[in-house]
Amino acid sequence: MELHELRIFATVAELASFSRAAEQLGLAKGRVSIAVQQLETQVGTRLLQRTTRRVRLTPDGERFLDRCKELLTEAEQLEAMFRPTSSGLTGRLRIDLPTRMARELVLPRLPEFLAAHPRLEIGISTTDRHVDLVHEGFDCVLRVGALVASELVARPLGFLPMRNVASPAYLRAHGTPRTLADLAGHRVIHYTPSLNTQGAGWEYVDAEGQHRTLPMRALVTVNGTDAYQAAALAGLGLIQAPALGIATLLANGELVEVLPGWRAPALPVSLMLPNRRQLAPRVQAVMAWLTQVISPVLSPTA
Repeated sequence: MELHELRIFATVAELASFSRAAEQLGLAKGRVSIAVQQLETQVGTRLLQRTTRRVRLTPDGERFLDRCKELLTEAEQLEAMFRPTSSGLTGRLRIDLPTRMARELVLPRLPEFLAAHPRLEIGISTTDRHVDLVHEGFDCVLRVGALVASELVARPLGFLPMRNVASPAYLRAHGTPRTLADLAGHRVIHYTPSLNTQGAGWEYVDAEGQHRTLPMRALVTVNGTDAYQAAALAGLGLIQAPALGIATLLANGELVEVLPGWRAPALPVSLMLPNRRQLAPRVQAVMAWLTQVISPVLSPTA
């Protein structure tokens, strides 16, 4: 079993395509296919399920890929032991980021990181859904919000402070709420990944520090942060959003803060990574860099 075969297999699994893997690796598609077939013969099981439309891992392939990545990481660490640090990182990694954090924090600073590591390739996914880190082949993901129990490793970074806001047009039409009781005459824009209309409400922390939700009416439900903000700007209701994404809009008056004493709890921010013994140097480096870039907008406590 050769390391180059493991790299080919891992690339095909990551991209779910023999053609795309061949293009990325600079190899003929036939060479990639043969390498995977030889690997399957050596391990005695089918690792990839091939159809005319897609390539996906078999259950054995999923187990094999996890161990394969560990071996490739260990090999990379050995190769880097005596490499001059001035040469920078090499290879490719995939990360997933919340849309607004990617746009406002990470991407503007990315040129300086890549300038220090010109041989590094980074694939960046920006989505408001929770990707499957292992099955979709991500090296690490940045998540905002409460975490569910999983086999992933979580590295807490801090908390995103929240703000309650509405457009001036909405407030002119419906008045400015001053107390929680005033919310009876208002409506919120409901944000939920599933577009489920149930559960709309106003989140706040009471005098005892308990998280509460006051049920409210929502005429509009959205499943993306950009749509959430756009709906507020259009005057469709009140929203509770991270301060990061709306600071400029507050400063220029496009949105107005309301009920500052009744904000939603700050959102935890975490870096998530697979539960492996070793991390490739490039993954360690990009995680340290992401932490440095994001930390200034985070609060150490909720």
